[in-house]
Amino acid sequence: MKWGHGCKLGVYAQHVYTSLPPKFTVLEYLRSKAAFGKKDQEILDVAGSFLFRGGAVEKPVSVLSGGERARLCMAGLLLSDLNILVLDEPGNHLDVDTVDALAEALQKYLGTVIFTSHDRFFMSRVATCIIEVRDGRVTNYSGDYETYLYQVNKEIEAGERELATARAKLPTAVAGATRTVARTVRRTEKEIRKEMKATERSIAQLDARRKELMAEFADTMDTKAAERMETEISSVGEQLAVAEDLWVQLNDELGDAE
Repeated sequence: MKWGHGCKLGVYAQHVYTSLPPKFTVLEYLRSKAAFGKKDQEILDVAGSFLFRGGAVEKPVSVLSGGERARLCMAGLLLSDLNILVLDEPGNHLDVDTVDALAEALQKYLGTVIFTSHDRFFMSRVATCIIEVRDGRVTNYSGDYETYLYQVNKEIEAGERELATARAKLPTAVAGATRTVARTVRRTEKEIRKEMKATERSIAQLDARRKELMAEFADTMDTKAAERMETEISSVGEQLAVAEDLWVQLNDELGDAE
């Protein structure tokens, strides 16, 4: 990748919040990151949208939990004069209200945003094109997330995609309950429903684990523990997305079998 002239790049990656200056207050940190000319009221408005309201802006960074630090990093990026943001799983450790605020802020953002996410709702609100990395290839799908899904479904109907790739990425518990079967192989309705139930159980377990980890992450003040949790949240999120995609494909297969 080659960046054009005048690009100012900001990156939000895993564990980036560990580099925050511990002696700064929330407001001092945001002032240090804000673009020249930003007024305090603008800074406070952004802080408020990321749940730093009232006396919370006077909290020192050193007492913030992992979730609060993650929110603070994101707020700092949006207040800066950067014109390109690269965000790795920005919603992984944020609660629903904060993810909603982030999506709204990114919709108003005048620069370019490149992000990875397993949150379908977030992608449908923010993405204007989808870059898919799959089976050693990179494909750029012009259009929003719904357009991407439409194109993928067309490829599936045409037999261009097989279930094998998705099943190979499933966690062991689910992989043991599934078989690698190309879409061209016809199976009975009973077989498909059995596999769908196994996939649904996996989705429920993964979703519960992800929520549990996010709650722990939001409350922890141990940096090393927060790093471990964030890594696991990302891993569980990937497994959950794969399982959900598999369920959709099985549901389509069931429709063909009925």
